[in-house]
Amino acid sequence: MKTPQHRMWRLKNILKDIKLHNASVDSYQSLSKIIREVKPAECYHLAAQSYVSYALDEEFSTLESNIKGAHYVLAALKEFAPECHLYFAASSEMFGNTAEVPQTEATRFHPRSAYGISKIAGFELNRNYREQYNLHASSGILFNHESPRRGFEFVTRKITSHAARIKLGLAKELHLGNLEAKRDWGHAKDYVRAMWLMTQQPVPSDYVIATGEPHSVREFAQKAFSHLGLNYQDYVVTDERLLRPAEKNLLTGNPSKAMAALNWKREHNFDDLVKEMVEEDLKLAKENS
Repeated sequence: MKTPQHRMWRLKNILKDIKLHNASVDSYQSLSKIIREVKPAECYHLAAQSYVSYALDEEFSTLESNIKGAHYVLAALKEFAPECHLYFAASSEMFGNTAEVPQTEATRFHPRSAYGISKIAGFELNRNYREQYNLHASSGILFNHESPRRGFEFVTRKITSHAARIKLGLAKELHLGNLEAKRDWGHAKDYVRAMWLMTQQPVPSDYVIATGEPHSVREFAQKAFSHLGLNYQDYVVTDERLLRPAEKNLLTGNPSKAMAALNWKREHNFDDLVKEMVEEDLKLAKENS
């Protein structure tokens, strides 16, 4: 449990206070057994194969796992906990190559990855169970939400962890793909609070959660390295192997509905997010070096 590579590292500080149940999103039997026993008042369906680059290579498993998982959770709740308030993790990846900027709850979906396609299927399943079976099922169309708990395979954590290791002399360079790609990056703390607010509403609905401010990969790298007194240009290498075959148009969310209906607003800005991630990765790198 000492290293972040351990599969339970994110839970290490609360494991003693929670009870874990073994199940698989690919198994209706295991999910329904837990829901039948626990009868949850609230359920947050966050499980998915979510690494987009991996999804490009493994479309079959991504589609099968994510769509079946969403369906199984909904079916089990309908059968064994119909009063439960469900949050389904939809995604800005559903918008993909849409021409509308910024994106709202009414924007047409145009996904460019198996992950985005699978999330649309889950989104429609969620809406169908809400309308057909009166389940309290809400979907959060969340744009990129980051924190020091982000997986190392994602570009933000890849940048901050490498910057920290380079600062300590533990690495020499960082390979990235399209530096001009832009994302609407927010802090996971703000977005998780939005998830909870959705399940507290008397009537379920769907909400875009975003900052409304796009930033490029280059800008993220510049700020991360600059915080450590380094020039990113001395260490970042553009690697064509990391370029996506179908890069999306500018994804920027409009959270107006959530701000009005949920009384939600973000409390963390972009600069603070990058600084926090870099500081945590610097601390981690020192501990493990």
